[in-house]
Amino acid sequence: MDEEEVIRDILSGNVNRYAEIVKTYQTIVADLCFKMGGPTIDIPEMTQQVFVELYTALPRFQFKSKLSTFIYRITVNVVCKELKYRKRVIVPTDDNPLPDRPSEQPNVEQSIIRDEQLRQLRLAIGKLHPEQRTALVLYTYNDFSYNDIAEVMQCTTAKVEALIFRARKNLKKMLKP
Repeated sequence: MDEEEVIRDILSGNVNRYAEIVKTYQTIVADLCFKMGGPTIDIPEMTQQVFVELYTALPRFQFKSKLSTFIYRITVNVVCKELKYRKRVIVPTDDNPLPDRPSEQPNVEQSIIRDEQLRQLRLAIGKLHPEQRTALVLYTYNDFSYNDIAEVMQCTTAKVEALIFRARKNLKKMLKP
């Protein structure tokens, strides 16, 4: 899909092409909504809200960055707005945890210990300041570079570096035995 061509078609009145964008990015947006907001927000509703806001924001897209960066920015804004509206910390639970790295634990005892450590980590991530959590999630779970995160969060690379540093430092404090 040539994103520029699709966007220009949409802006010139061919709204049927918008489905191509939704189809391409729907899973990515839902995944980021979950990672940022946790299981207590309505992921399908948030995803739909992102695409509604994207549609109204397309005329402002200037083709200076990738469409995916623009979509990530809108997603971050929608989820942060929802979390601020709810005025509560979203804490991932064992029923709907943040994705884990594949585990190759050789025995049950080690699996139980690892699961408890991951549960504690998820709880701690949920308690981070929203900017720190956003930067850390994008870096750790989405493998974004500092430059990409800076573009999504509309800040400097130095701020991203500081946010991730502070997030790790705060996690160490929270997880200290």
